[in-house]
Amino acid sequence: MGRRPDPAMWRRLVEVAPSGDASLQIQIRRCLAAAILDGRLPAGCALPSSRALATLLKVSRNTVALAYRQMVDEGFVIPRERRGYFVHDQPAVPAARRPLPAAAGTPRAPSWLERLSGRLSSGQRNIRKPADWQRYPFPFVYGQSDPLLFPVAEWRECSRSALGVREIRDWSADMIDGDDPLLVEQLRSRVLPRRGIWAAASQIMITVGAQHALFLLAALLAAPERTVGVEDPGYPDARNIFALHGATLRPLAVAPEGHLAEHALAGCDYLYLTPSHQCPMTTTMPLADRETLLDRARGEDIVLIEDDYESELSFHDEPTAALKSLDREGRVVYVGSLSKTLAPGLRLGYIVGSEELIFEARALRRLMLRHPPANNQRATALFLQLGHHDALLRRLVRTFRERAEILAAALSRHLPGLRFRAPTGGSSLWVQGPAGFDGRRLADAAERAGVLLEPGDVFFSAPPAPCPFFRLGFSSIRAEAIEPGVRRLARVIAEDLC
Repeated sequence: MGRRPDPAMWRRLVEVAPSGDASLQIQIRRCLAAAILDGRLPAGCALPSSRALATLLKVSRNTVALAYRQMVDEGFVIPRERRGYFVHDQPAVPAARRPLPAAAGTPRAPSWLERLSGRLSSGQRNIRKPADWQRYPFPFVYGQSDPLLFPVAEWRECSRSALGVREIRDWSADMIDGDDPLLVEQLRSRVLPRRGIWAAASQIMITVGAQHALFLLAALLAAPERTVGVEDPGYPDARNIFALHGATLRPLAVAPEGHLAEHALAGCDYLYLTPSHQCPMTTTMPLADRETLLDRARGEDIVLIEDDYESELSFHDEPTAALKSLDREGRVVYVGSLSKTLAPGLRLGYIVGSEELIFEARALRRLMLRHPPANNQRATALFLQLGHHDALLRRLVRTFRERAEILAAALSRHLPGLRFRAPTGGSSLWVQGPAGFDGRRLADAAERAGVLLEPGDVFFSAPPAPCPFFRLGFSSIRAEAIEPGVRRLARVIAEDLC
């Protein structure tokens, strides 16, 4: 039990690299913990001395000694006086990692497909993109960010500040159904007023992104006897979320100028809208239409759910005010997000609504996840408070405006047969091909040629066949790659689709 493995075995068990993704000490601990958890180092197994392992790995002896001490604190290793370190007789191995005794007879696993109440993986139409999209030379994908635009130094500063002793005292406790008051205050006093929205702290709740906000609202409001009007074309996941909760969906045709057909609203209990930056067409609903819509909602007791995504990425100095800013009755529920401006992986959004609605939303969120991670909330609050978000927005708008202009010019030059509107904000462009053009067929052929784009059929409740639309995102592609990418796309269309 106490025999130490030979040096060759230790070199395989503990592999470290000075240029790795973590410090040498963390790499050593990670390798040792994995070997213990996987049973490659059994209970009672002796570890090399810190000097011997340091020599083997060509690292400092202090690095190994610190790793061993941390392993002792974590319950993986025990020290024995004058003998060295040994794997704990009862290491901190989760029960799920321990092998189970073999059952008598032939094992029979549950039939999970029969037990599932639904098949979400096959029953929904979703936007899809390759997991390795970054390796493609021309990634016109939407919703992903350019790492060079991320404010690394500023975010690191705020993350370090959030790890201060005083800050940790504020956010480390269980908030139960609460949120970081500093983040709520920054949203209330700095972010929302830009959209013409004034709200009390009790009317704001933090979510794990805008999609989580929509799920909460659907769970609270949607039901089989309720009808939800959704834009057509529109955001596929909103359509999926409301359908999942049993609501009757009514597609609402959106005109290229952003108009909604008024007669289609009759009988709706709720409307889900993206009026400031329509998904996916990028148009803005005119102010007169917003006022008419609110009058109609008031007269027919319709509640409006406004998803205000990308509104801050307007190329105009004065973007159109949010629909919520015109609301005097609390009839508009506002959904916002910081994911599109800061980072999609951050997953921080928020709901603004009546106190009664937010109170119930907190109760539901508590059952799901209690509250979003408080350390991320605090770091984000500091990022807003120090003005870094304002500076980031200015940089994003300047960069995206330049990329949008390059993309529009390249399409006009190399693909004059396609129709599109020059975007007035955001990070994508909606394109329509001529009659008979197939956007999905184009997407498949373009991917083989190294060009990623999104076919437009997924945005329609009942897409035409073939669907001539597709979306080109420009948040994740460098400016110098846009025109070559469009030239490659033109060649794909000429060779594969004509």
